[in-house]
Amino acid sequence: MRHTSGDKIFFGLVCAIALIGIAIYSSASLGLLARQSGSLSRDILLQSTLGLGLGFVALFAIRSMPLEWAKRGAPYVFVGTLLFTMLVFVPGIGFRSGGATRWINLGFTTLQPAEFLKIGFVLLVAWWLSPRARQLKDPRQGLIPLVLMLGLPAVVLLMQPNTSTTMLLCLTGVAMYVAAGAPWRDLAIVGALALTVLAGLLLFRPYALERFKTYMNPTDNALGSGYQIQQSMLAIGSGGMTGRGFGQGVGKFNYLPEPSGDSVFAVFAEETGFFGSVFLLCLLVGLAARGITISGHARDLFGGLVAFGFSSLILIQVFINVSAMLGIIPLTGLPLPFVSHGGTALLAVLIMCGFILNVASHKKA
Repeated sequence: MRHTSGDKIFFGLVCAIALIGIAIYSSASLGLLARQSGSLSRDILLQSTLGLGLGFVALFAIRSMPLEWAKRGAPYVFVGTLLFTMLVFVPGIGFRSGGATRWINLGFTTLQPAEFLKIGFVLLVAWWLSPRARQLKDPRQGLIPLVLMLGLPAVVLLMQPNTSTTMLLCLTGVAMYVAAGAPWRDLAIVGALALTVLAGLLLFRPYALERFKTYMNPTDNALGSGYQIQQSMLAIGSGGMTGRGFGQGVGKFNYLPEPSGDSVFAVFAEETGFFGSVFLLCLLVGLAARGITISGHARDLFGGLVAFGFSSLILIQVFINVSAMLGIIPLTGLPLPFVSHGGTALLAVLIMCGFILNVASHKKA
């Protein structure tokens, strides 16, 4: 049965978080304006038009299309987004910054294709799992294809390098695999493989090892590798219970690296305090929880896995970003959904929400 209203609660949360996110981003961007020449209005305009404006157009388009189209096209979408992500390695197209090649230079702005790879990956895993949920005990139907699906985008992302998005996709894929009824044996094997890959990254990637050392002893190099986490925790702590006042934070001007990027939660926590931070997190967790609830009422397993996958991805990304700013896990560089700088990231997350609303509109009677 098609429910033309979709899910009003979920859509209301999307609108509220997106608008709040633009406000937070605008405040955090003041720090960049004070440090470097540039146009603040241009940055906000790009975030609003490319991310918010085009994002809502895409959301409504995805929300309205037949879900069967997504099911039939899932493998092609994945291959397309994977090839699109590989364009960053093409000279003259790819853009390198901060030791990583993750962006495509469009001239007036940059685009991070890995954000769209997240969408293709979730659709592929849902497409593959939906007809095989009862056959996952057989490694040839379950574990082996899963490892291949995780491995292919992981290789491309680690070449950039983009370890944080690799980790996000792997966690999301495993979560979907568990939701489809994976045996515990497979989880143990995947966990062992993950630890092996992590050990290899620490051994062969000096920057990954440095981040791990900083996580273990953040005060050892407070002016070097530990600077960001130290400043983040100072900003969050200085916000107290009620904050300095929206727009009145000081960390974004001289101290916090990437105040409108992966440090944006620290900026917001300083300005709104504990209560504001909890409110924002409740909205984000509530959005993901509502999406998971929608997945439970999906008309078929494919739709359920799509809604569950995108909801899990958003929730995991929120957890990783905030935990990194609080020093609970090592710094990753993942943006905070709906909030951090990057029109591509905002566009991608609104597309994900469009798929969840599509599933809600086709839920069981």
